[in-house]
Amino acid sequence: MKFHDLDKSDKIILKVLQSQAQVPLSEMAAKAGLSASTCHRRIKAMEEAGLILGYSAQLNRKHLGYANEFFVEVSLAAQTEEAFEKFEKAVACVPEILECHLMSGQFDYLLRVIARDAEDYERVHRTRLARLPGVQRIQSSLALRTVKAGGGLPVE
Repeated sequence: MKFHDLDKSDKIILKVLQSQAQVPLSEMAAKAGLSASTCHRRIKAMEEAGLILGYSAQLNRKHLGYANEFFVEVSLAAQTEEAFEKFEKAVACVPEILECHLMSGQFDYLLRVIARDAEDYERVHRTRLARLPGVQRIQSSLALRTVKAGGGLPVE
């Protein structure tokens, strides 16, 4: 199932799930103009087709004590498949790294990293980031304020 295979009701279901995944099925079905059983079948079909990857709760990092968010540019010493694999495997084991993107351009990876405060980030930088395999250069930027965050994919 691809995006072009979706009808208006499917797109409504996807919009609702992205913004409020815990909405009752009956309410979602009403918004999509479907019966609850038809809505449920469509959701299951989109899950099986891989269009819906899963469901999760969005946690408030500040309420959990992570006041700071950093964007970290990482350059590796070598741009080989082996170097990339080692780096990516190690990144997966660092809980403070929320996202890791292989990039084109001036650096190899862009990381989104959380920390409780400046002292905590220094610890993460020194004991985790700087010890990742193959790292040649690290450039960190502190996010001062989030203007727009993960609002979901556009479904039109």
